[in-house]
Amino acid sequence: MKATTQRIQSLDFLKGFVIILMALDHVRDFVHKDTFFFDPTDIDQTNFGLFFTRFITHFCAPVFVLLAGTSAFFVQQRITKNELSQWLVKRGLWLIVVEIIIVTFGWRFQFNFDSILFQVIWLLGISMVFLALFIHVQKKLMIVLCLIVIFGHNALDSFTADSFTGLWTLLHVQGPIQISESITVLNAYPLIPWIFVMPLGYHLGRLYSKQYDDLVRRQLLITIGLTSIVIFFVIRGSNVYGNLTPWIYYDEFNKTLMSFFNVTKYPPSLLYLLITLGPSLILLAWAEHFKGKLYNLIVLFGKVPLFFYIVHIYYIHALAMLVAYVTGYDPSLLISEIFIIFETDLQGYGLSLVGVYLMWVFVVATLYPVCVWYWNYKRTHRHYWWLSYL
Repeated sequence: MKATTQRIQSLDFLKGFVIILMALDHVRDFVHKDTFFFDPTDIDQTNFGLFFTRFITHFCAPVFVLLAGTSAFFVQQRITKNELSQWLVKRGLWLIVVEIIIVTFGWRFQFNFDSILFQVIWLLGISMVFLALFIHVQKKLMIVLCLIVIFGHNALDSFTADSFTGLWTLLHVQGPIQISESITVLNAYPLIPWIFVMPLGYHLGRLYSKQYDDLVRRQLLITIGLTSIVIFFVIRGSNVYGNLTPWIYYDEFNKTLMSFFNVTKYPPSLLYLLITLGPSLILLAWAEHFKGKLYNLIVLFGKVPLFFYIVHIYYIHALAMLVAYVTGYDPSLLISEIFIIFETDLQGYGLSLVGVYLMWVFVVATLYPVCVWYWNYKRTHRHYWWLSYL
């Protein structure tokens, strides 16, 4: 299996799988009626179905970041490390521009550079800039450093943004960063420990080199995945470390279960990364045996991740405006200067959770032929350099 001559289907499958889950989360953001009242992980207000819907979408960002590093490893197989560093910096800066201009407009349907959103595309971009440096660090040393940060960063949870400056918000606390009197950055993805996840993905790519037998690779992926899950249960069970908030017992079993799995995403706790990346690596190993039409459909989405991401935000937003119109609400309420879930004027608007799932299926199904067209166009027009940035 040569990384330089063909795509690795199992990796595309995992990317496609989490991209489809991501679409579910964004449909929920735009059209679920409870979105505008409370957080789906608020144990006192949520229900099991809604909590589970949010929990399964937790897998998206970690897989995106990890496999972006793996993709960088494959690029490095045909160029030098210095050339890869240059490519990563250019690619990373481009993704930051995409986040600030294209993606942010998709969420708001208006330009507002007084309030800039830093979400997952920004995270991928800035992580690539750091990876441009990290690829030059000796492999074992870099892996050890990444694990130290991932396992140890929760020791910094007691330090808040008020403890330092906006720099600490950028690094480890979700929140606003005041750039000037008129410009605020809303940083959803603090850099620590995210920027240390991508180098692990880079070195994960070595498992797909010719020196690794397929069986050995699958066994190693499953071993790492199972170990991560076991460590999660051990640490979470102790309830003393690894997450911003502890879990508590409730009179209802469902609430206790939800509390146990209510892991912190912003910033990603150790437990969050263990319970998302662990099962993802197991699925990655199993995917090498998957076949069939559904498998091929999911793989196709994984071949055009950035294209799908951008298009689906605009598409879901437009459909949400249609839902608002049909249900008697002013569609212009969905043109907002703030992040859509904080728009209090939309309280009362929206669909049930079943409606969210039906709309999600519709979005994925109708975007599939668009992604097929784009993949075929990209595959037959490789001479257009700009296509490599989409």
